[in-house]
Amino acid sequence: MDVDAWLHELGLERYSEAFQENDIDAEILLDLNDTDLEKLGVASVGHRKKLLKAIAALATPQPETPAIPSQADTPSVTAKAQVSFQSEADRRQLTVLFCDLVGS
Repeated sequence: MDVDAWLHELGLERYSEAFQENDIDAEILLDLNDTDLEKLGVASVGHRKKLLKAIAALATPQPETPAIPSQADTPSVTAKAQVSFQSEADRRQLTVLFCDLVGS
């Protein structure tokens, strides 16, 4: 991961030089805390919080995108869905018509 590009995505590219001068790479980035960011020259509390949230998001493993079921799997999935819908409350479509018959 390119730390400069990551900072640019966050709108905090002004800190790129400080990160480069202190050899902050993707591995070290995950270990940074509030004090480290302050020592790097990130004086704004808001910017430190934004960076810490983004670092936490990098550290959290992203869930895999579920695969789209193939056509062969679809009938069994819809059959299960129909069973679950039947156990819930009925939903019915309602149409409302307003008609002004005065003067006709």
